[in-house]
Amino acid sequence: MNSADWNPSSYAQFAGLRLRPALDLLAQIPNLPKGDIVDLGCGAGAVAPDLALRFAGRGLIGVDTSPEMLAQAEAGQIYHQLYTADAGLWAPHDPTALIYSNALCHWLPDHDRLFARLAGMLVPGGVLAVQMPRQYGQPSHALMREIAPLLFPDRFDFSDWQAPVHEPAIYHRMLAPLGAVSVWQTEYLQPLDAVPDGHPVRHFTQSTALRPFAAKLSGAELTSFVAAYDDALRIAYPPAPDGSVLFPFQRLFFTLVI
Repeated sequence: MNSADWNPSSYAQFAGLRLRPALDLLAQIPNLPKGDIVDLGCGAGAVAPDLALRFAGRGLIGVDTSPEMLAQAEAGQIYHQLYTADAGLWAPHDPTALIYSNALCHWLPDHDRLFARLAGMLVPGGVLAVQMPRQYGQPSHALMREIAPLLFPDRFDFSDWQAPVHEPAIYHRMLAPLGAVSVWQTEYLQPLDAVPDGHPVRHFTQSTALRPFAAKLSGAELTSFVAAYDDALRIAYPPAPDGSVLFPFQRLFFTLVI
């Protein structure tokens, strides 16, 4: 692997597993008032066909920071507008009917302020719909935080670390004053096929959670880190005789109708 910008082909290797929670979130969105749809953190546009089908006749706006991902999204010719922007700062020209955000907001800080800000961009009766991974206490993510300081203590210190996604009850209390809120959490048991090198879970995380670690390491250092991570994953997620593993993965969801 490398520490380059978001890689659409690497991310798309697990497109089916990543799309399922996106569609589960979409299924819980109620009827909307008039207005555009915002796909906040649209990536390569994986959910665009389903958003366009569910909300036909509305403007569909995509927002992402990655030019590589947006190039893929533009090639699909489904979005009416695409913006290269920080989702934590971007705002639509006019209030929208839906802000839909799948697997983005865990990268953004200060969720009480963030979600209040996003809710303020909606028309009356509009919906904020969010899905975020909540995997940080599980071995797939915790092992990275354990291994990195051991190998590279000059660059990694997690002594004051806090998970970027809270428990569900915190979000319910946070969002309830803003409107009608529904919060739930799902654990997906994801079967991962054998891979030619390393551990299947590492191949899943390397295009997302592992990227901030890779960005601080040289090529040789990254090779050392990945080898140690693979070894630890083999203990946490023992492969079956054919090299495949079962990988439980937790995700948090909410819808907010203002």
